[in-house]
Amino acid sequence: MDSTTSAEQQSGISRKGKRDLTRRGPRGVKLVISDAHLGLKAAIAKVFTATWQRCRVHFMRNALAFANKGQRQMVLALINTALAQEATAGAHEQWHVVADHFRTKLPKLAAMLDEAEHDVLAFMDFPRAHRKQIASTNPLERLNAEIKRRTDVVGIFPNDAAIARLVGALLLEQNDEWQLQRPISCSKDLGSSATIRTNGSQL
Repeated sequence: MDSTTSAEQQSGISRKGKRDLTRRGPRGVKLVISDAHLGLKAAIAKVFTATWQRCRVHFMRNALAFANKGQRQMVLALINTALAQEATAGAHEQWHVVADHFRTKLPKLAAMLDEAEHDVLAFMDFPRAHRKQIASTNPLERLNAEIKRRTDVVGIFPNDAAIARLVGALLLEQNDEWQLQRPISCSKDLGSSATIRTNGSQL
């Protein structure tokens, strides 16, 4: 199949899913987090007026594919030096240093770093207290796994309200845990905005 056609088709499918999501109520979306799935970024740009954050965990997996087994720990450590910076400018500056380090020996990795810089570091433009939760899709994936585990324990629910009570309680519990992980003064930094992961869930 022609790659252009494939991208257009996948973008159309993704765009339909995002429109379905917007009809269910998310407003004020400031950030959408996903992997770099073909067509997904374009669909997000068309449906949400929001920043796109490329999941840094998925990015790391993609980056490590350009290194051999003996190089991977070094590659991981160097990229993490950019991700660990406190200031946005410092993160971008260190990102350039790391990319230049790989320019000769791992040129494909260096090119990938050049291309992905702003997408992977998008989370740096948000309040520091939120960055741990919005740099990747992992926090929500763990939450979804816990919801699945708890609902599987119950098995059969008598009605929709029973499901809503259980899942709602789990979401409130998770929200409280995340609030405790950051200063109270920062808890309103994102206001009433929403953060969307690619599986359609909302935080």
